[in-house]
Amino acid sequence: MTPRPPAPVPRAAVAWGLLYAAVQSAWAVTGTTVPLTPEVAYPPAAQFLLAAFALVAAVACAAVTRPLRHRARVAATAVLAAALPVFAAGALSLPVHLVTLLSGAGVESATGLACVLLDAAGAAVLAHGLTTGLRRLRGRCARCGRAHPHAGGGPLTHPGPSTATRRTRTAAALLLCGVLPWAGVKTIWTLGGDALGVTAERWHAANAGASGAARALASVGVDVTVLAALLAVVLTLGLLHRWGTVFPRWTPLVAGQRVPRTLPLVPAWAVGTGLAAYGSLLVVYASLRALGVLPSAASPDGFTRAGLTWMILFGGLAFAGLGYGLLLSARSYAARTRPACAPPPAPVAGGPGRAVVRP
Repeated sequence: MTPRPPAPVPRAAVAWGLLYAAVQSAWAVTGTTVPLTPEVAYPPAAQFLLAAFALVAAVACAAVTRPLRHRARVAATAVLAAALPVFAAGALSLPVHLVTLLSGAGVESATGLACVLLDAAGAAVLAHGLTTGLRRLRGRCARCGRAHPHAGGGPLTHPGPSTATRRTRTAAALLLCGVLPWAGVKTIWTLGGDALGVTAERWHAANAGASGAARALASVGVDVTVLAALLAVVLTLGLLHRWGTVFPRWTPLVAGQRVPRTLPLVPAWAVGTGLAAYGSLLVVYASLRALGVLPSAASPDGFTRAGLTWMILFGGLAFAGLGYGLLLSARSYAARTRPACAPPPAPVAGGPGRAVVRP
């Protein structure tokens, strides 16, 4: 019998489902505006549907951790497979909200941000449940995902620090190079140069409403969105190298200890998925715009039509490069840090004070 995952997982799934259903239902009943896109809000019917779906998915997530018949386990896993893309899609705009917050521009919609955070939390919990369900359907250990001969129950053993393969590091480096054109253009503007037909004066005028922190960074040639991209680059490098698996010496209290694998993996999966999807859409849009398949909209902030197309393409390459780089490095990190179940302790024979451990 395979060991069950830790008890907090099903409890967290049920707690998330109840909270999500309560919040969405309250918004629907009170007529609170929750933006789906900047121009479109969630209709109340969709909010009630999402609330019901969250409850069903939460029950399925808790059920896959229990002893079930094969058909029931297949049904619960199928529910999770259908629910995960729904709530993951609702969390795709999480990177945009994070960049907005880091820039000091404030929150455009508190309900929109709350909805995205709830979707992101749900996607994380449901992904764990789906992984558990798939492992059990394949006859593998629910905790470590391996087909070990023993029944499990022993402690989890974690592999030592390691570095990703050279092929993975090279592929991630090439993906991260997609940031260079976009970051280069923005740096030129912040340093007072002209690029893509837009002068530095026009660029600064268009961003006059930015926060004080953003203006202070721009005064020394640092664009706040480029700084946010650098944070994603650092996270990617940490996932690829040994120093991302052990806390460094200068870290108080936890120096030299193993980094909990979910600490970098959760933001990498969440942010990487959103950036990859958004960047891919921008690349497709810019390509269709350049080919004349899509009409060229009005060019704001002094951009020429060609200049705006190039900037959209540069942004798409940057976001897609960061997103796919994060996903690739997270996949490598997850495989390299994946724990294994140790064999259970050997049975003990003998009376009190005379216990003998059998080999």
